[in-house]
Amino acid sequence: QLGKEGIMYFPFIFSLFTFILMLNLFSMLPYSFAVTSHFVWTLYFSLSICLGIFFLGILKHGIHFFKLFVLDVPLFLAPMMIILEILSYIIRTFSLSIRLSANILAGHTLVHIIADFVVVMSNLKFLLVFLPFLLLLAIFVLELGVACLQAYIFVILVCMYLNDSIHLADH
Repeated sequence: QLGKEGIMYFPFIFSLFTFILMLNLFSMLPYSFAVTSHFVWTLYFSLSICLGIFFLGILKHGIHFFKLFVLDVPLFLAPMMIILEILSYIIRTFSLSIRLSANILAGHTLVHIIADFVVVMSNLKFLLVFLPFLLLLAIFVLELGVACLQAYIFVILVCMYLNDSIHLADH
């Protein structure tokens, strides 16, 4: 994603992936707290990362970094496109945090609802509790996969945003 210049960011990217993955996996333990399902935490986290990437771009390219927001369009469209590009750059922060928190929250809610159903069904006969328990197990395994996938997606998007700041990608 980042090319040869991006190798110096590998420790940051790897530790970011490991940190989010561990938070997601630890939240799957019984009676644990799902940090990444809270929008405020993920917004703070993604805001600090996106601001860091923004300032990195300014430090690396100076005033030329703002070429990222100026597209090659007719002159009468340029003011509107600059505003749209700035808004899309700001919205990156929100989409990064909403994506992580919504997916983790949805999965945990589903696991909780199915687990409550299994508890209610456990008062009935054994055959009736076996099928919901298998469903709970399947959803739990799926949720483990989602925890890994969300950490991967978060890091890939950060790499894409970092790539824009390092290389001043054309839009």
